[in-house]
Formats: sequence, structure tokens, C-alpha cells
Amino acid sequence: MSFLAIDIGNTRLKWSLYEAPRPGATLLAHGAEFLENIDKLADGPWAGLAAPKQMLGCIVAGDAVKRRVHEQMELWEVAPQWVVASAAEAGLVNGYDHPTRLGADRWVAMVGARHRMLAQGPERPMVVVMVGTAVTVEAIDAQGKFLGGLILPGHGIMLRALESGTAGLHVPTGEVREFPTNTSDALTSGGTYAIAGAVERMVQHVRQHCGAEPACFMTGGAGWKMAPSMSVPFELVDNLIFDGLLEMAAGRFKP
Repeated sequence: MSFLAIDIGNTRLKWSLYEAPRPGATLLAHGAEFLENIDKLADGPWAGLAAPKQMLGCIVAGDAVKRRVHEQMELWEVAPQWVVASAAEAGLVNGYDHPTRLGADRWVAMVGARHRMLAQGPERPMVVVMVGTAVTVEAIDAQGKFLGGLILPGHGIMLRALESGTAGLHVPTGEVREFPTNTSDALTSGGTYAIAGAVERMVQHVRQHCGAEPACFMTGGAGWKMAPSMSVPFELVDNLIFDGLLEMAAGRFKP
């Protein structure tokens, strides 16, 4: 009854094989590939896996990448299913103007965060941050309604935009400083504090709107870069999207 969860972002495909499609299921195997290496999965890391019975995935990379993944999954008799945001699922209500236009990764991460918060204590509002190629900052009230969210460029996009639009600036390898005194540190610090400031502003909005202090969860491949520069309390979670996929799978794949 094994279950395959797949998270495809703008840069990498991450996968995890669990013993069952439910929260807390034992992790049997996992891995990650850059998108250019997807075509090696069937003959590589997936070749020795026991065939999964169900699969649920989250993708933002587009239909061409999805087709390549389907080709790699032909070694198993499993029907791929992909998350599309809906009006409500797994205890979360979607407040987006057009619910199906909300990015699947944002929706799944919020589901994962909601259930993580409930496992820790009573209901409270949340701010959910994903730091990757792009950065998203989501607001959810204590009852599980998604209020809205921010999208801003990640570190790499910010730096490339400055490099292409400003003479004499080059993508740096600088450090985050309170008072940068060289260009590399100034660029790195500026991008980092821009993201931190967006999170802090959303925490303020949620605090004022809900009348309670929100729980803050951060995830994404570049979350660790942001951690030392955050001024609000938060929990850094490695696999929030996989947590969300397991919650959704439990409702979709009944035993």
C-alpha cells in the first residue's frame, strides 16, 4: 500500500515514498533531482523501488515537465494524480478570488502547516512562508481560512534583476550585515531584509486582523538562509509540502 509523493518546483523534483497515504506514515525512500535530470529517474533512483499503489504530486513547473515525469512513472502501474487548488480541502478554506488559480505548492504547504499547528496545540492564525525561486507569504486565520498572500522574488531573481538592470553590479557572494560596507554585502543584505520585512509585515496584518499572535512556519530550499535574519518567532520545516500531500492523500485514498 505504498504511496509516492512528488513536489516539483521551478528548479528541482523532490520525491518521497511512504508505507501508506496518511500522516505519520513511515518514510521508505526519498530523493531529489534537478529538472534537467528527470529523465534518469526510471533507470536510476526509482528502478529499485517497490511499485507504489498511489501517487499524489504538486507541480509548478508546467505541463512539459509533468509529461516527462509521467514517462518515468510508466515502470509502475499507478495513476498519477496532481493537486489543483480548490475551494476547500483537508480542513483549509480557500479565500482566493479564483480558488483554482492559487499555486498548488502554496495550497499544499498551507494544508501541511495547518495540521502541524493543530498537532501542537489549539487553533491559532498562521503565517506560512516558502523561500525558493520565488517567495510566498500566506495568511490563514484560526478557523483555517486562507486570507491572502504575498509573492515576491527570491534571492536569485532579485540579484539577477539588479545585475541586468544596473551597470557595474554583479551577482555577489556577500554576507548579511546590519550595516554593509561593500557592494556584495549590500546586495545580499538588501535581498534578505526585503524578504524578512515582507514576513514581518504579514505577521502584523494577521495579528491585527485576527486579534491573536500567529504561528509562523517557514519552508523551502532557501529557508535556512533566511533563518538567522528573521525578527519574528518561526518554525523552520523541511518538508511542509510533503506534510500537506500526506494530509490530502489520507482524504483522497480511502483504505
